[in-house]
Amino acid sequence: MSSQIHPTAIIEDGAVIGDNCKIGPYCLIGPNVKIGDNCTLKSHIVIEGHTTIGNDNEFHQFCSIGVPPQDRSYKGQPTETIIGDGNLFRENCTVHRATIKDDLKTVVGNNGYFMTGVHFAHDCKIGNNVTLANGTMCAGHVKIGDFVQMGGACGVTPFCNIGNGVFIGAASAIDKDIPHYCTAFGNRIKLKGVNIIGMKRRGFEKSEISEVVDFYRMMEASALSPRAFINHPENMEEYQGNKIIADISEFILASEIGLPTFMS
Repeated sequence: MSSQIHPTAIIEDGAVIGDNCKIGPYCLIGPNVKIGDNCTLKSHIVIEGHTTIGNDNEFHQFCSIGVPPQDRSYKGQPTETIIGDGNLFRENCTVHRATIKDDLKTVVGNNGYFMTGVHFAHDCKIGNNVTLANGTMCAGHVKIGDFVQMGGACGVTPFCNIGNGVFIGAASAIDKDIPHYCTAFGNRIKLKGVNIIGMKRRGFEKSEISEVVDFYRMMEASALSPRAFINHPENMEEYQGNKIIADISEFILASEIGLPTFMS
């Protein structure tokens, strides 16, 4: 099925547009852009650079995708922006292409829900089923796992890593790594507890959720740092063979900028 392209839209030579797409008025699509099937661009949308977009994505007015990074070292290199399937980008969302400092790719996964004014800077890696409310901004090299929810007006500083299933309250300033399945909020960010509701919605068993809650409570109560707590064999004996706790532990041990403290 052919796509519907408004006469005021500019599709530069070399751009590839999939089937059944709707390109609204005053959109600009650059020559190295590939857009999959069943995508909708409402109006006044700029997509440029070496950008690949999957199927079933929807972009509302004034989104800016694949534009150069806000990084003084960038000199026009052909880095990439890759967006998966089934994402919704509301008004004024921005996704910047990568620099040459990492793997040359800014990546957004599948089934994201990004409300007005969400920003992904260069080299971000965004997982699947992520929901970010209005005005949330992610600086360069931020990584966000799957099934993350963040309230409006959050700010994530460079190189932060947000784990799977995390819930972060509105207007939080995130300058530390947030491990899997935690809730957190505040300026600066602090850990609140476990995202029990989120884990239930994703189908985790009650026993699995209880073990995660107990693990974080023990870690919070310990005089040791989270890394030292995990490296202490006695603390981990009862969690042998527990894949969820193993994933949490791996995340914490891999953290380079550390975790927030728990709320008192």
